[in-house]
Amino acid sequence: MAQFALNPYLQIIPAVRHAPRQFLWSSYDAEADVLYINFKKPSHATDSELTDDDVIIRYEGDQVIGMTILNASKR
Repeated sequence: MAQFALNPYLQIIPAVRHAPRQFLWSSYDAEADVLYINFKKPSHATDSELTDDDVIIRYEGDQVIGMTILNASKR
């Protein structure tokens, strides 16, 4: 059986448990070094804000529906 590093995935459990909808979909674009996290699918952002630490928080109305984390590999 192939070896699989399970511990890094187990460390995200607290973040999933505290997510706005307790669901989390993610994808990573290695070429752009961007991590996309969605709390709702499908999601249609009506607004967004860029934080000081290069995270884009996406909103649908006043509800957070996702985040886009720039320069993800450097975190």
